[in-house]
Amino acid sequence: MSYVQVINIDKSFQGRQVLKKIDLEIAKGEFVTLLGPSGCGKTTLLRIIAGLERSDGGKVIVNGKEILEGQSKKEQNIGMVFQSYALFPNMTAFENIAFGLKIKKVPSAEIRKQVEEVMDILSITGKENNYPHQMSGGQQQRVALARALVVRPDLLLLDEPLSAVDAKVRESARTLIRDVQKKMGITTIFVTHDQLEALVMSDRIVVIDSGEIMQYGTPEQIYHKPANKFVAQFIGTYNFIPGTLVGFPQTEVCIRPEHVLLVGKNELSQVGEADDIKLRGSLENFYILGNTVRAEVAVEGKTIVVDHLNQSARSQFALNDEVGLLIERKSCTILES
Repeated sequence: MSYVQVINIDKSFQGRQVLKKIDLEIAKGEFVTLLGPSGCGKTTLLRIIAGLERSDGGKVIVNGKEILEGQSKKEQNIGMVFQSYALFPNMTAFENIAFGLKIKKVPSAEIRKQVEEVMDILSITGKENNYPHQMSGGQQQRVALARALVVRPDLLLLDEPLSAVDAKVRESARTLIRDVQKKMGITTIFVTHDQLEALVMSDRIVVIDSGEIMQYGTPEQIYHKPANKFVAQFIGTYNFIPGTLVGFPQTEVCIRPEHVLLVGKNELSQVGEADDIKLRGSLENFYILGNTVRAEVAVEGKTIVVDHLNQSARSQFALNDEVGLLIERKSCTILES
C-alpha cells in the first residue's frame, strides 16, 4: 500500500478549475517533485495535501490517515517549508527550530538534544543564538528546514524553498536537502518550476499543466521518454523537426540537442552509418553555456540546436559557415501532440 495517496482531487477558484482528477501514489521515503509552469496548480495541490486548502472533491491519505482541512499539526504530523521560510523574527535559530517540539510538550532536555542533532546535520551549529535578520538567506533556509525536520514528520512538504537564494547557494542547497532527506528517510513532496532542480533531486517527477498530470515517472523516463509534446518542450530542450526533412513523412520528429553531432561540411560523408540522418546547413549562432557549447544551425528554413561538451575555448567553426549535422535514426522520437 502506498504511503501517500492523492485520490481524485478536484479544485476550482471562482469558477475556474485549477486541479482536475489528480491521482498520485507515493512510496515511503520517496522524494517526489511537482513540476510545472506558474499557475499550473502545483502549489494548490501541495496546500491541499498539507490540509491548508479544501478540495472540491477527492481525498488525501498519509500513512493510513486522511488529511482534513483544519486539523491540528499534531494530528497531521506534516512538516512544511515555505518559499518565504516564515521564521519567527523575534526568536533565535534555536527557538525557531524548537517551536514544534515545545508545542508537542517534549521535555526541555530532549528538545535541546534533538535541536542540536538536526542543526549538526544541516551544518548550522553555532548559529543557535542568531536571530533571522542576523543570518544569510542560506542559513535562514537551513533553520526553516531544521524546524520542519526536527519533529520527525510523516511527510515533508517543500514549497519552492530554493527560489529566494542565489545560484551558488541554490546548487549546494539542492544537494543538502536531498542528502538529508535520504539520511532521515522522510517522504518528501517538493514544488518547483525549475526543471534542473526536479531532475537532480527527485526519485519521481509529476509534470503538471493546466491542473492535469501530463506525466509521472522517474527523471530518466521524463527526460528520455516524454509522454507528449508539452513534457518534451518543458523538460530541457528538444528540436521539433518536420519528418520530411529526416525521412519520417507525415509526422514531426523530436531530437535532443545532445543527440546531434556538428561536423565540418567535408566530414559529413566520412562519419556515421548508412542509416544515419545527414543534413547540411549554415551556422547561425554559437554560445558557451559553461561546460557545454550550443550551436544553432539553419537547415532549409528550420533552426536545429546542437549541444556538446565545451572542450575548447574556441569553436572550429565561424558564423555563417556551411556545416554538417549527423543524427542517429534511433535517437529520433515521435510524440503525441
